[in-house]
Amino acid sequence: MTNKIREVFIVSAVRTPIGAFGGSLSSLTAINLGSEVVKSALKKINLSGEQVDEVFFGNVLSAGLGQHPARQVCLKAGIPKSVPCTSVNKVCSSGLKSVMIGAQSIMLGEADLVVCGGMESMSNAPYYLQNNRFNGLKFGDKKIVDGMIKDGLWDPINDYHMGTAGDLCAKNEGITREDLDDFSVMSYKRSIKARDENLLDDEITPITIVNRRTKSETVVSKDEELERFNEEKLRKLHPAFDRKNGFCTAGNSSSLDDGAACVIIASAEKCKELGLTKIAKIRAFADFAQEPEKFTTSPTGAIKKLLKKSNLQVNDIDSWEINEAFAVVPLAVSKQLQIPIEKVNQFGGAVAYGHPIGCSGARILVTLINVLKKKGGVTGVAAICNGGGGASSLLIDLC
Repeated sequence: MTNKIREVFIVSAVRTPIGAFGGSLSSLTAINLGSEVVKSALKKINLSGEQVDEVFFGNVLSAGLGQHPARQVCLKAGIPKSVPCTSVNKVCSSGLKSVMIGAQSIMLGEADLVVCGGMESMSNAPYYLQNNRFNGLKFGDKKIVDGMIKDGLWDPINDYHMGTAGDLCAKNEGITREDLDDFSVMSYKRSIKARDENLLDDEITPITIVNRRTKSETVVSKDEELERFNEEKLRKLHPAFDRKNGFCTAGNSSSLDDGAACVIIASAEKCKELGLTKIAKIRAFADFAQEPEKFTTSPTGAIKKLLKKSNLQVNDIDSWEINEAFAVVPLAVSKQLQIPIEKVNQFGGAVAYGHPIGCSGARILVTLINVLKKKGGVTGVAAICNGGGGASSLLIDLC
């Protein structure tokens, strides 16, 4: 413990490609994805697992993964058994919250080098047979529960799908279906342009899939959802939640996906000791919460707190990553804060790439760093909403 708040720097930031639901990465568990991205992040800066002080890793759909997912990732990635690990579940904010917790550990002198991030394999989320441990299946049919919806996509307070709150937000903010579709098309086109110009290569680590039967190898290096874009079909889709009067569709909402992201952070002292290149400085971070049904606009509150703590204005920020759980989220937040849309999600967002929920908070931070580098910016904000009415935000400066 130190009496002085220490500076925290990002020294490595990488993500896997985002695999479509039941797609190219579906043969891998969240643990597989998490361990691969951690190994890649360490290798990228020539670090060994022995140099890690602590691990914080996000995951939401943990049922069936086995005890303590972050610990499994730690050991599978070659980090020693003596290194403490913590699994983080703040729903969609999990990956970003893991970085915030890791940064606090360094700021307080509890650690010097921390591995953070998040992972999710929505393709492998199990179904549940609930209330059968003692009652048993004695006669007749029994309902099975989709664990992905139950623990990841459903508001237990209001007892409805998160998309229903997206519809409510669009209505309250005066955002039309056309607005949502226009933004979503823009997200896809930005993402595809970034991919085609090889602007995403620096943030993606390829994943090798080994066929269990033939032992042949397939290398996955591109985000899979981008191949499925069809503007005409997107604009014709029916509402997904409120079938009659809804705004949110499968096309202007994020998809179900698989992926992982890792951010390694270190103190200034550790950077000097190991000769690590400082990529970005973590200047501040903030959480915010309000009514669960208003989670879509919670990033507004988190960003306001963040800017106030940092004595900054919206115009001081060069680039924004506001997660696209639904297109209505960045549209509403940008409207409320008067953020120029050309500065938001400049390489596209989760509507196009997909939203592996435990991964996305870390993913948008990885992408933010890449965007700032490629676009010549310095100061950036990552913000993400989460179920229950919350949001997390984080401010960085490139070094």
